[in-house]
Amino acid sequence: MPPEAAEPALHVLTADDVDALLCGLDPVAVVRDTLAAHARGDTTLPDEAYLPWHTASGAFARSLALPGAVWGGRPAIGLKVINSSLENPRRGMPRAQGLTLLFDRETARPVAMMPAAAISATRTAAYSALSVRLLAVPDVRRIAVLGCGALARTHVDLLRAECPDAGFVLHDLVGERAAELADEVGAGSTTDAREAVEGAEVVVCTTTTTEGYLELDWLAPGALVAHVSLDDLMPEAIGGADLLVVDDWDLVAADDRRILGRMWRRGEVVGPGGERHDPGHTGGRAVDAAMADVVSGAHPGRAAPGDRIVSNPFGMGVLDVALAAEVLEGGHAEGRGTPLTLF
Repeated sequence: MPPEAAEPALHVLTADDVDALLCGLDPVAVVRDTLAAHARGDTTLPDEAYLPWHTASGAFARSLALPGAVWGGRPAIGLKVINSSLENPRRGMPRAQGLTLLFDRETARPVAMMPAAAISATRTAAYSALSVRLLAVPDVRRIAVLGCGALARTHVDLLRAECPDAGFVLHDLVGERAAELADEVGAGSTTDAREAVEGAEVVVCTTTTTEGYLELDWLAPGALVAHVSLDDLMPEAIGGADLLVVDDWDLVAADDRRILGRMWRRGEVVGPGGERHDPGHTGGRAVDAAMADVVSGAHPGRAAPGDRIVSNPFGMGVLDVALAAEVLEGGHAEGRGTPLTLF
């Protein structure tokens, strides 16, 4: 019989706690180390669960659940649930919010609960910053950010630290939104996406669009596209990229909503191991590598200064879980949060 375990308390952190604790972390290092663990096979990454619906007024809403575990010396096991409604900004609310839960390895009971939005945005921006570190040209001077919501602000903050000599130009179809964020962060703004993109060494897509518009010939030689929002690039831009990198091919292939999954189903994209949705298809642009391969050195990354590169992450729950575990550890060290007994 195993020894009887003490009932773990549920440690609850507020949004203010999470924001303060994230400031004391190096999220790019957390993402890098977690991707290295993923390359070694020291993670468990199940498929994402996806629940869509429409609000009473017809706006799109959805719930995503991303479980994951990182093993090794300090295991982290958990689940992110992130929900969004496209109507929320008109209500004066963030488009997306949710909860991140961490679980005890031995009892499987929840031991921590914290708001998910800041952790999700930070890990996404940290992934983009790591992509810039590993795949962008040296001496980045111009960064274009397309879409000016909360995720854009987080990207500007982390990329400014990663590329201190770079200037930023921000684009949004709502000019006031772009101008407001540009004023806050000291950047230029435009409502013309092509004007923002042309000449940029780094292009970050953080929009909510479901229709592609970003053409290959908009991209300067050597440009890196951090295709975070996943539907901005036209298929021809993906097909014409010199290097195509994803975070996890299995997650990408399992999704039929976003562009790479749709292209795979049409036979226009082939997996990094030669995977085809229809074995009868021929041709198609192969995914070159996963970012974990670049981190581990299994893939060399950029081959030439003029290569145009697409980094197309799906969103790995293990990154949220790893970052949440670091936040929780900081919370314990600083005495932040409230322990609750629920069971």
